[in-house]
Amino acid sequence: MATLHNRFGRAFAAPPSHHRRQSPALACFAFPRGTHAISTEAAHASGSMADTQDAAAAAPAKANTFVVGTRKSPLAMAQAEIVVASLQAMFPDHSFPIHGMTTTGDRDQNTALYNFGGKGLWTSQLEDKLAARELDLVVHSLKDMPTTLPDGCALGAVTKREDARDVLVIKRAHVDAHGWRSIADLPAGSVIGTSSVRRIAQLARRYPALKFKDVRGNLQTRLEKLRTDDEMTAIVLAAAGLQRIGLGHHISQFLDTDGGGIMHAVGQGALGVECRAGDERVLDLLRGLEDHETALACATERSLMRTLEGGCSVPIGVETRWVEGGTLRLRATVVSADGKQGVDAEVTEAVGSLEAAEELGKRVALDLVSRGADKILDVINAKRPLEKAA
Repeated sequence: MATLHNRFGRAFAAPPSHHRRQSPALACFAFPRGTHAISTEAAHASGSMADTQDAAAAAPAKANTFVVGTRKSPLAMAQAEIVVASLQAMFPDHSFPIHGMTTTGDRDQNTALYNFGGKGLWTSQLEDKLAARELDLVVHSLKDMPTTLPDGCALGAVTKREDARDVLVIKRAHVDAHGWRSIADLPAGSVIGTSSVRRIAQLARRYPALKFKDVRGNLQTRLEKLRTDDEMTAIVLAAAGLQRIGLGHHISQFLDTDGGGIMHAVGQGALGVECRAGDERVLDLLRGLEDHETALACATERSLMRTLEGGCSVPIGVETRWVEGGTLRLRATVVSADGKQGVDAEVTEAVGSLEAAEELGKRVALDLVSRGADKILDVINAKRPLEKAA
């Protein structure tokens, strides 16, 4: 169909390595021998957001000082510290001060994620400071990064992935009283706390008797809401976040396709380090942070999402796993918000380059579209608030 071709048929081939320095939007990466460059994903500029008063002012640039930006949440700060510790180990004579700021996504704790219009909820204000040279690099949860970055920004490195799975956290009182350990143990009518339409859709598809309640906030806040809210039975969170801040003991069950029935978010479990395109001073530092297998797996996932024109507020789930011989297994799903419709795909093939990763993600996305994924996404997107003009 011509319409589908026009909407979903875009190519996302990476520029040849000998062209990287020709323009700021493409001059993004220099990688150690034996690795593959990841995509710049630099495209249309995202809408500018208002600055925040609590963002720390960065000191003037010094030769060996690199200012690291991140959100102010405990998890985001912990993730930035992980990256800084790695950089400090590689460059002990350098300084990496961390500056946290509160973004729109952090400030609004009442609006459900699926009711926000637009993308870049946790990233665009940090990108503004990156462009203004108040920051030299920004550490994000890769799942929070839009698959197309603003002009002049580049995904400089993707770190080794932590556990990408979602997890179920059951209220301790229920565990003690009933011995519930998994989502299959929960009785009909149990209320699950989450603001993710991806999680809601997939759980509703497999467990239609469950109910859902919006819950926002940092991990500590959500765990406390679970403890004090008499209505909630359990919440769903990301394993990596809990583990990174020492809260893994709260996990009742790991959720994946084969256990619990949830595929994780695109990029979940990995950290993305964003910088200015063509900033060789910073790119030289980031070479050692890159994890080749994680970068290729996440490039596949992000290509799939980009082709589907999805974001954090649409129910696209993925799972990528490396199997023997450099072969990647990609599973993907698109599910209607009520869980009544779904389209699934699974492909296993060799992936050895960025181009192969992005081609695989695009091909699987188009297969999902051919079997009705576009219709599911059209219904969901029609109900989302319109993006506000910049």
